[in-house]
Amino acid sequence: MALPYVVREGLANVRRAPFAAFASTSAMVVSLVLIGVFVFLSLYLRTVSDYVGNRLGEVEVYLDPGLDSLSARALAARSATLPGVVNARFISEAEARAEFQQEFGESVEEGVLPTSIRLRLNPEYANPDSLQRLASRLQGYRGVDEVEYDEDFVGKVQRNLRLLNTAGLGIVLLVVSAALFLVANTIRLTVYARRLLIRTMKLVGATDRFIRRPFLVEGMVQGGIAGVVAALVLGALLAGVQTWSPTLFTNRLYNMLPLAIALVLGLFLGWIGTYIALRRFIRNVALH
Repeated sequence: MALPYVVREGLANVRRAPFAAFASTSAMVVSLVLIGVFVFLSLYLRTVSDYVGNRLGEVEVYLDPGLDSLSARALAARSATLPGVVNARFISEAEARAEFQQEFGESVEEGVLPTSIRLRLNPEYANPDSLQRLASRLQGYRGVDEVEYDEDFVGKVQRNLRLLNTAGLGIVLLVVSAALFLVANTIRLTVYARRLLIRTMKLVGATDRFIRRPFLVEGMVQGGIAGVVAALVLGALLAGVQTWSPTLFTNRLYNMLPLAIALVLGLFLGWIGTYIALRRFIRNVALH
């Protein structure tokens, strides 16, 4: 079948049944907007997860009181080479006293606070197992008095983040499935309204593939239109949120990705929804 004919018939089908086209396109717009919103939330949940991981991935290594400054700095350099360690900073007693005064508003005498090494880890290593292995290794170093991190809090946060990520993925899959079901059933109704046309085409010898292709083009056209409309709606929602709170959704890549997904997914939903709707319907059209 010539491609120009398929495209021409697909576009003609949209013009022949504007109400049906509007109904299926509207269903796809609603579905794509919902999917886009959940993609926004999923992307920024990952940002929050990385931020929390950076905050949790901090280990304080307290040094023996008698360890000299040169040995302490050498130990910090050695600690920086451990797996997962992004940065190792030596904290002198003077720096520790200054931090204490800044945080609590009170000064302390010399010799009270120990020197330490503050390790910052890659967020991927901010989990109980990795932190436990790191702490055990550091405890074996000469000059290390104590290794401290909030093990219970790290475990709780990691469990909550996994739960949120799993729930977010589940919701996105649920919305995609619901969208596909909604689009397929809406398109099935529009195809049912043309059953006499399909019956006539089959009577004159048209194959199922010949009949199906213009409908697939029609579905992709509707999906493309739905994708553009959904991207505009998502862009307006994003602009509204940024006006309300300028500090939210500031990542340009994360802001553009759901809009691009809406455009591509619109074409896909239009195609796959039409294909599902037609797969059995065309075969089962009675010829008598």
